[in-house]
Amino acid sequence: MEQGEGQIMGGGFDLRVEPWIPVRLRTGQSARVGLCELFTRAHEIEDLEVPVPPAASGLMRILAPIAARIAADGADTLDDPDVAEDIDDWLDLRERVLKAGRFDPQAVDAYFGREDLAGRFDLFDAERPFLQDPRLRAECVDAKGAPNPSGVNKLVMGRPTGVNGAVLFGHFTDTAPVAVPAAEAAWHLIAQLYYGPSGQCTPRRITEHRAGSGDAAPLRKSVSYFPWAPDLFTTLVLAVPRPDSDAAWETPDACPWEEDLPSPLQPLPPLTWPGRMLTGRFRHAALLVPVEDGRTVTDAYLTWSTHEPPHRVRDPYQVLDRRRDGDFQPREADGARALWRDLDSLLLKDSRQDARRPPVLEHLPRRLLPLLRVRVYGFDQDGQQKDSVWFRATSPQILQWQEENDAQMAYLVKRCHTAAEQTGDRLDLAARIAWKIATDASVDLSPKAKIKLDARKPGPWAAAALTRYWPAAEREFWHLTEPGRATDRVGKPFVDAALTALDEAIGQANRADIRVARARHRARGLLLALLQPSATD
Repeated sequence: MEQGEGQIMGGGFDLRVEPWIPVRLRTGQSARVGLCELFTRAHEIEDLEVPVPPAASGLMRILAPIAARIAADGADTLDDPDVAEDIDDWLDLRERVLKAGRFDPQAVDAYFGREDLAGRFDLFDAERPFLQDPRLRAECVDAKGAPNPSGVNKLVMGRPTGVNGAVLFGHFTDTAPVAVPAAEAAWHLIAQLYYGPSGQCTPRRITEHRAGSGDAAPLRKSVSYFPWAPDLFTTLVLAVPRPDSDAAWETPDACPWEEDLPSPLQPLPPLTWPGRMLTGRFRHAALLVPVEDGRTVTDAYLTWSTHEPPHRVRDPYQVLDRRRDGDFQPREADGARALWRDLDSLLLKDSRQDARRPPVLEHLPRRLLPLLRVRVYGFDQDGQQKDSVWFRATSPQILQWQEENDAQMAYLVKRCHTAAEQTGDRLDLAARIAWKIATDASVDLSPKAKIKLDARKPGPWAAAALTRYWPAAEREFWHLTEPGRATDRVGKPFVDAALTALDEAIGQANRADIRVARARHRARGLLLALLQPSATD
């Protein structure tokens, strides 16, 4: 499909051909492509460069089922339920697709040129705008029946909303909204559908009742992990989740742009693989309001899409952590936590740990493991309205260390991570105790005396020490995992890093103060105790 072909006259923005997805080519050049070009040239593309990580995370979940529709060997496609009945048959098909090295351009054109999808990829189509609900124009109205949009600032993540919203990333206020380019509006639309808030929202009237609250989006406050190859074609094929045994196989699979608009008041359709699993769990409904030429968005409606209980499903790109009650929940994003601290959760088998690694990292082709990295997209949020920080990170080629392929390295990573976490926890405690000793003259300094800490008064040394410790611990981690390194005592480098961080946090100016000197000595003793035989690796 040539650039410009298929664009809708009168202000349309056809995502098949409009250059809205930033990518980096394998030549090192940056470019923007539409969906058709992205799939046709996926083997020539090295990476996605969408600057909004929650949008990139959601986009990968949109691209994966499309890849499954397009990736084929003969008449068999990766989303074929008949092939998916046997996991070995499906893995064999995936291997044949990977060896082809690219998506078939004719298959790309056939999918995006389907008559039943006409207009479905247009961002501003009058009847079926992409991932939107045109009924909101009539349903999101005030008590007098006048349109009641949410505002463009509500759409764009990072902008303040409301009269008293904090101005943090630019002067965007609801009294003087700034339009957003259509391509960027598409990014934030995706981000809202996957990571949007719960609670109060723009009211939507379907019956006589105007409901004005909704549930959190399916990925809110979570972190996602993808196997990342040297080219986007391989990345997308590996992003197709393996067949899910819990899917409703008797129901045909569909993505939102492939089926009629759902009724907000009806039960949710059965969860099918892979389309509904990845793109059919939205809890929000949205509608963009563009200017006449379709180049920018000036307003938007954001409201609830359903109040039906969500389906329970294992997201294929998430780590599950064991809770205290024994059940598992998706690992929450933490903007202060570096990717290396999660590596053992990605490398070890589920039976070896209190975590469940993402299913998409299972059954990876062994021949590709030395080439594969892990891409992480996370959004540090609370469960309701507060957004803190989003992040993107990419590991080195560590998937070759998976337990099935290199058990020795997988266990070494686990040992190093355990030692680093244990030392970090002890550093936090030691720095708090040191502050208590240095500032409270009533503290009993005898060796066996217990020191009671006030969680409300941790003092400044703990945060300062940990800020210095974790980057140093990461450097030590990668040193320890270098080939040929001695690994008999992995704890000492982390304790040494913690001692240095503690000294820097306490500072040099206070060395003459006898109480500070005693505090430093006690804290260092707590850290050095980790190296005693009872606490060795």
